[in-house]
Amino acid sequence: MAHEKNHDYHILNPSIWPFLGALAGFSMLFGAVLWMQDITPFLFWGGFVAVLYVMFGWWSEVVAESKIGDHTPVVRIGLRYGFILFIMSEVMFFAAWFWSFFKNAIYPMSEYIGTEYVQPEIYHVDAFHLPLINTLVLLLSGCAVTWAHHALVHGGPRKDLINGLGIAVALGVLFTFLQGYEYSYLLYQGWEFGGDKFFSNFFMATGFHGAHVIIGTIFLAVCWIRAMRGDFTEEKHVGFEAAAWYWHFVDVVWLFLFFAVYIWGVAQMPGTH
Repeated sequence: MAHEKNHDYHILNPSIWPFLGALAGFSMLFGAVLWMQDITPFLFWGGFVAVLYVMFGWWSEVVAESKIGDHTPVVRIGLRYGFILFIMSEVMFFAAWFWSFFKNAIYPMSEYIGTEYVQPEIYHVDAFHLPLINTLVLLLSGCAVTWAHHALVHGGPRKDLINGLGIAVALGVLFTFLQGYEYSYLLYQGWEFGGDKFFSNFFMATGFHGAHVIIGTIFLAVCWIRAMRGDFTEEKHVGFEAAAWYWHFVDVVWLFLFFAVYIWGVAQMPGTH
């Protein structure tokens, strides 16, 4: 039940979630190092499950705080600014992969002085087959999110919000399935994780984007469930707004990947067949 506030700010109560989140994140990172050294994967997976538990518990409390009136207009502005900064950090994350891709594509120099870098013969990916289909799938999902957002902020039928989010989630799942199929086919054709710089940049850039698609799909699915429960209103829908911003960011990154990696990048590789 909502309570009356005599100020615009949210005074947080002491919480165990930041400590648990730091502990879980450290366990997952240290566990990843042990796994890479072929010692044990259990610490990584334990930390991963702990991170998921912290995310669920912490964000459930944030949703509850919104319902009881702690998210005043001033607090909602702060939440939006915080999420914008998070997306900016994600932009810089992908900028690093684009930098590495273009550097190694334009100046394919070996680390060893006096040697010549020989690019591998690779199976040529036709950007206008499966990659183009995936592009259309992701763009259509963005349109569905925009439809849902418009229905919410302009007082449209509640079913438009729910249907738009449902379509977006379904298309996000379809994108992940198609990318998994593409990966399996490329690996069958001789592509490999690691090894050559082209393969490394391709799988790291598109793979991290695929991970972001999975995260964004879960984000939208949570909003879909909340929408069916009647959580969002025209004035208070920061959670949905954050999910929409994140999904559009994922769309834009994929467009850059499609043109840079699939169209320009593969065409730069000699010996494609």
